[in-house]
Amino acid sequence: MTIRINLDVMMAKRKMRLKTLAQLVEITEANLSVLKNGKAKAVRFSTLAKLCEVLECQPGDILEFEANSNEQQR
Repeated sequence: MTIRINLDVMMAKRKMRLKTLAQLVEITEANLSVLKNGKAKAVRFSTLAKLCEVLECQPGDILEFEANSNEQQR
C-alpha cells in the first residue's frame, strides 16, 4: 500500500509557491518540501488541517491511497 501526496498538484491549482505556503501554514520550507516530494513518513493532523484551510481543499485532495498490484490480487 502506498499513500501518494498530491500537495504539488494542489499548490499548482492554487498558484501557490512553496515559500508562501510554508509561511501561511507556519512550517519550515524544508519540512514542507519533504512533504511535497513524498519523502515524509508522517504528517500531523494539525498540519494537514492547516494545509487544507490555506489551500481551500479537503484532506483527500492532498492524500491519495494507492494499493499495490499484488495486494489487489488477494
